[in-house]
Amino acid sequence: MAKSIEAKNLNVYYGKFLAVSNVNFTVAPNSVTAFIGPSGCGKSTVLRTINRMHEVIAGATVQGKVLLDGEDIYDDGIDPVAVRRTIGMVFQRPNPFPTMSIYDNVAAGLKLQSGRTRKADLDGVVEKSLRSANLWAEVKDRLSKPGAGLSGGQQQRLCIARAIAVQPDVLLMDEPCSALDPISTMAIEDLIRQLKKDYTIVIVTHNMQQAARISERTAFFNLSATGQPGELVEMGETPKMFTTPTDKRTEDYISGAFG
Repeated sequence: MAKSIEAKNLNVYYGKFLAVSNVNFTVAPNSVTAFIGPSGCGKSTVLRTINRMHEVIAGATVQGKVLLDGEDIYDDGIDPVAVRRTIGMVFQRPNPFPTMSIYDNVAAGLKLQSGRTRKADLDGVVEKSLRSANLWAEVKDRLSKPGAGLSGGQQQRLCIARAIAVQPDVLLMDEPCSALDPISTMAIEDLIRQLKKDYTIVIVTHNMQQAARISERTAFFNLSATGQPGELVEMGETPKMFTTPTDKRTEDYISGAFG
């Protein structure tokens, strides 16, 4: 079931370096929120703190709270691995497991989560996940073939199928179309519109048009100078952000004055 996300006074450090400063936002369930901003402003870092994925980098720490339906995922005793099952992630470049078949790529997370699972149950989840990712019709006759043999756009949809197979509540996407051609990008955008019926989606994108097309709300991140921490400048309804933003820095970025 899709859940709300709330960040409160979020500060992210890499060692002693403050990468992101005092970020606060709320994301509604069953919505698409876009994070935009120039390179190095912290938008991908913030995205990764939402499911504690940043912790795989040595020395990364967080101050503040990230609430999933009101529960702080950084509370003592919360298992980061369990958080990442609840809050799935799709990365910039498609990353199917190269030695696994299409079928096993989708089933991988489920097998880890459930241990022994009946083949019939796995078959059902794999088919449902591939259908949800709009990929079933293209691969149903070659499920035993390597996932890495698919086209780039198909691989990204396979990774989305893998992420939703474990039934998360939230789906995070870090520039999921940046390595794809326009037709594959359109397919992913159509898929995102469909998936928000079941998931809360947050997407990082450098593509202003993409943010305008697929998101209900947009958050603009920026930094005052190189070496300074990133910050959330403003967040609002996407049409307003792209026509009458509150902050001139947002207007300058969206109009192409910098970035």
